[in-house]
Amino acid sequence: MIELRQTALEILAITDPKTKVARVQDLFDQYHQRIVELNAMDVFSTDDIELPGRPDRPELIPPLKVPKRSMATHEGRVSLLHSLAHIEFNALNLALDAVWRFPNMPTQYYADWLSVAKEEAHHFCLIETHLQSLGFTYGDFPAHNSLWEMVERTSEEAIARMALVPRTMEARGLDAVPAIRERFKQIKDTQVVEILDIILRDEIGHVSIGNKWFNFLCDQDNLSAISTYKALARKYRAPILRGPFNLEGRKQAGFTSEELSLLGVD
Repeated sequence: MIELRQTALEILAITDPKTKVARVQDLFDQYHQRIVELNAMDVFSTDDIELPGRPDRPELIPPLKVPKRSMATHEGRVSLLHSLAHIEFNALNLALDAVWRFPNMPTQYYADWLSVAKEEAHHFCLIETHLQSLGFTYGDFPAHNSLWEMVERTSEEAIARMALVPRTMEARGLDAVPAIRERFKQIKDTQVVEILDIILRDEIGHVSIGNKWFNFLCDQDNLSAISTYKALARKYRAPILRGPFNLEGRKQAGFTSEELSLLGVD
């Protein structure tokens, strides 16, 4: 019988996106068929493993050097879709990392993040398939690595990971997707609009999972969620949040009224 966390680590190291996506789906199915065991106690060595596994392309460059392209051009629209594919591929990797990296969490924690990995894999496939229909593929445009850099910075503390990746970096997707959806709606690209509807629906659930386990870890140590988040954001140099914010999406994802009030909006 295979072990969940060890297998998640093995899949994380896979460089080929198509293979990685297929293995994630297989692991999800096997887990729910109860033919995967969980050892929540093990601590794994990754000394000889390069993480995350990623293809040679796209070229990774600093965020400010990523070219800005207009939605008014075909290449600009494709570039935006490519950036979304890159986000989803990174999100798949971060979910796998959350499964294997942190020991001694409840069983449901690992099930939750495996579910996130499966859904992020699906999102990546939806966008990649659409890119291919337009004559492009993942890797055709440069991209930045900010999301994974925060994953690496929070590799030592589960509470920091939950605070600063799903409920900070990924929560920005809740804010950004509605505006991107509207831009594609205006040009009557209904296929992309439908894909973005799926992504937004699922991402609310993913951020909710981050909130759930962040609050669990705060409660476990009798910590204030708000003051702990502020301290972790300073310690790990989290990006400053700027609007506009999708307040309804954030509410659905489990942010409290007090937390939303700290965003500086009414």
